[in-house]
This record gives sequence, C-alpha cells and structure tokens, in this order.
Amino acid sequence: MSSMPDPSTPPAPVSFWQALRFWLRLGFISFGGPAGQIALMHTELVERRRWISERRFLHALNYCMVLPGPEAQQLATYIGWLMHRTWGGIVAGALFVLPSLLLITGLSWLYVAQGQLAVVAGLFYGLKPAVTALVVHAAHRVGLRVLKNRWLWAIAAAAFVSMSVLALPFPSIVLAAGVAGALAGRFAPGLFTTAPHNAQQAVEYGPALIGDDSPTPRHARLSWRRFAGVLGLGVALWAGGMVLLVAGFGWHGALTQMAWFFTKAALLTFGGAYAVLPYVYQGAVEQHQWLTAAQMIDGLALGETTPGPLIMVVAFVGFLGGWGKQLFGPEALFAAGAVAALVVTFFTFLPSFVFILAGGPVVESTHGQLRFTAPLTAISAAVVGVILNLAVFFAVHVLWPAGIAGRFDAVSAAIGLAAGVALLRFRVGVLPLLGACAAVGVLLTWITPMLQA
Repeated sequence: MSSMPDPSTPPAPVSFWQALRFWLRLGFISFGGPAGQIALMHTELVERRRWISERRFLHALNYCMVLPGPEAQQLATYIGWLMHRTWGGIVAGALFVLPSLLLITGLSWLYVAQGQLAVVAGLFYGLKPAVTALVVHAAHRVGLRVLKNRWLWAIAAAAFVSMSVLALPFPSIVLAAGVAGALAGRFAPGLFTTAPHNAQQAVEYGPALIGDDSPTPRHARLSWRRFAGVLGLGVALWAGGMVLLVAGFGWHGALTQMAWFFTKAALLTFGGAYAVLPYVYQGAVEQHQWLTAAQMIDGLALGETTPGPLIMVVAFVGFLGGWGKQLFGPEALFAAGAVAALVVTFFTFLPSFVFILAGGPVVESTHGQLRFTAPLTAISAAVVGVILNLAVFFAVHVLWPAGIAGRFDAVSAAIGLAAGVALLRFRVGVLPLLGACAAVGVLLTWITPMLQA
C-alpha cells in the first residue's frame, strides 16, 4: 500500500484526510480474518508508515483482544481515535466495515436471487485453502511479535491445548492468561520486560509519529466526565434505535428481534468472530429460523472470502432473514434484506465504538505500567495459541470436507501449500494470492467435467 520510508528520519505528520484515504483502502483489502487483518495493519502502520510504535500498537491490540466484538475493527478504531480524536476513530472503524457491508449485501442478493452457480462453487473451492494459508501465516507473524521468551511460548501452547483438546471456552482462557500475567508481572517482572523487537528491527522501523515515549495527546487523557458522556451517548443511540424499531414493527417484529439478538451477541460473547459464531448459529438458525443451517455455512464461507471482519457474516444472516420474512412485502425483497443487514450491522458494531472511545483513555494511561501491561501481554500470547487452533480447524475442514474419516482432498492441499509458500517465501500480497487461487478453483470446476467425460 505504500513504500518503506527512510527509517533514519521521522515520518511526516498525517492529516485527517490522508488517514481517511488509508482506512478506506484498508477496508477493501483487509482479507484473511482478524489475524490476517491485524498482521496487515502491523505491516502498514508500524513497519512501513510508522504512524505508531510497536509497543503502543501491541498495547492497544491487547486491550482489543479482551473486549467482546471484532478485535481488528476495534484496533483500527483505536488507532484512528489516537491519531485524530473521536471522528478519526469513527471514520477508521466505519470504513473498516462499510466495504464489507456493501459487498456482502450484493453477494447475498446474488445468493438468494440467482441460485447456486458452478462458477461460485469454483471460486469458493480455490479460496478456502488460500484463506487457511492466510490464517497460518498470520499466526506465524503474530507469534514472532509476541512470543519473546519460553514462558510466553508456554502460555500460547497451553491456550492451544485448552481449545483444541480440552474444548475450554475462550473467556476462561483469557481470564487464566490474564491472571498468570498479573502474578508473573508482580513476582517475576523480567518475564514481561523483553523488548518487542531486536536492535536491528528497531533501527529498521525508526521513530514513529506515536512512539513509545510520546506524550499522551490531550484528547486521549483520562477524564471520567468524558467517559460518562461517551457511554451515555452510546446508550442513547442504542435506545433510540430500539424505540424506532419497536414503534415501527413492534417488539416481536423481525427487525426488532434482530436488533435485540445481535446486541446480546455483541456484548455477551468474547474472542472475536469465531467465538460469536456458535451463538449466532444457535439463535439465527434454531431459535428464530432466519436461515437454514446450510445457508449459515455458506454465509461463513462468504465472510471468510470478503474483506472486513469475519463477523460481517451477521449481515448475511440479516439479509436472508429480511428477505425470507418479506418485511416490506413480496415486491420489495431486496429492500427488506438490505435494511435488515444494515440494522444488524449497526447493533453489532455500536458497542465496539463505545468500548474504544470510552475506554481508550483508560488504556492510554497504563501503556508504560508493567502491572497493567503484563496481564495483557500474557493474553496476547494466549491468543497466538487460539489463532493456531483456528488454523488447524480450518485445515481439517478444507482438507477433509466430508469429515476426518472421509476422503483427503489432495487438490485443496496443493492449493493451500502453494499459497503458504507464496506468503512465507515470496511475500505475495493478499489480493494477488486470493485472485490466483480463485482462478485456479474456477479453472478446475471447468476442466474437471471434461476430464471425466
């Protein structure tokens, strides 16, 4: 997205409009799920542009990791807010979501109106192993940044085993890691004072606009009056939206129930999109029947292969729910689906903006204090294990599509391996990689029937 600046000179100040153009571009290329998106932001903001230093970036990331909601979108909101106040955060967070909302709304219409097409199946066939490789690559990148000693490696390994073998819920893993970090930070502080990069990397990155020792901007200083104001505004926006829906459709109307259900999903589930999805599946498929189980799986595949947060699969759920319920009559199916997708997105992401804009000053007041950073560092190490568990989960489902006892998909394995080599060895960009894998999938769909004839 940009060339590497001279590491020996400080980067030039960034205006609000320059940042806006960056956040808009990021919204269109943020593929690879939360891990890939965080890795992309680190590459662009820490390594290339040097808008924020490594430690400040990781400190913000650690806070976002322990919040309910999409951590990559929250991280973009946090950095945008830190650089350009409240509107900077709103713009960064909104533009991280808007391209995905537009794409998923359009693709959802194609899905329900045009039916299943062979070319679509081919696209997904090529993209799924590529997305798996992106998650593996992201786990590798995040691990290199976070796992700086054997104790952090041990926390990551314990988190992986806890999820993959013991099937422990993500909140319990986060809590255990935070407690372990707090205890170690108090009794063995040396475990969490290792520099995030070696000297060579520090020279390569150079000074950042928001560096380790940069004073906290005036708008980022803790004020309990401002905290209460932001929290109150967020509650007012939520209540206003609910009042309008109840007045227009009643409490039991589909849109009102979607708003209430996805508010709970945004507040009660931790661990990002992959922790939210089981809850969404249970409510949307089994309880409210807004879509079928097969459609939910297709929506997840759609979310995996479009830019933006994976939790944007909720827009697909909303669109199909609005379309299926014919909210505005049989002649306005697209309008019903689009409005439902917009309502679901608003109520899913509103809490994330409140968490960042209200809680950001609290976090900024602690970025140099070990008693606060140690638990967050331990949580980041645990998240590396969680991401690795996710990569294994993806790989199993892509390579054995009929189950572990079924046929091994050697072609998907070859695509995934080639994608991994392209990422790790040749550092191919995300868009060229996904485009090439999608083209391979479509080509295979076209030539396979000819070879079988």
